Amino acid sequence: MAFKLEGKPLAVDVAFTHNDIQYPANWLRLSTAEEKTAIGITEVADAPTYDSRFYLGDGTAKSITDINEVYIKDAEDGSYKAGDPILDENGDQIVNPGVKSVLKAQEKEIAKSLLNIYDWQVIRKAEKGTAIDSNVTTFRDGIRTAYTTRKTEIDNCADTAALVTLYGFKEDGTPNMTQYPTDPNS
Repeated sequence: MAFKLEGKPLAVDVAFTHNDIQYPANWLRLSTAEEKTAIGITEVADAPTYDSRFYLGDGTAKSITDINEVYIKDAEDGSYKAGDPILDENGDQIVNPGVKSVLKAQEKEIAKSLLNIYDWQVIRKAEKGTAIDSNVTTFRDGIRTAYTTRKTEIDNCADTAALVTLYGFKEDGTPNMTQYPTDPNS
């Protein structure tokens, strides 16, 4: 909860003065609702917060699909028309990635970082012919499988609500989304 006095916000744990009376920093925490009301302090609900992976700051859902950028009106000099693609310095159309593309890119980085843990064994096998530990092979295969499954789970989401659910948890606290395997040596 936030507090206001005479329409101005009051910060919790910060001393303030009202009607020539100085109130200590802990006064808002220690005072009762009646004491606050008596000097004119009102409680204001905190502004809602939204998961920035899926929503803009005002709660509007981000686009889940990629957006090809286009001009919205004609150029005065006639160099482009409304609906023409906006191009980058290489002449390629600018595309803003949607939520699904962003999440899949993040999953790729996660899988890459997990695979990197045992790249040294793969390199040792290539250079010296030393076998990769079987539990490491199983772990790396599990990472690839989980990565592929997670991408499919993301692609199968039809809207923002489905993505939020996918990245959420079941009532028993387990994740809805397929999980990466646990490092066999941790």
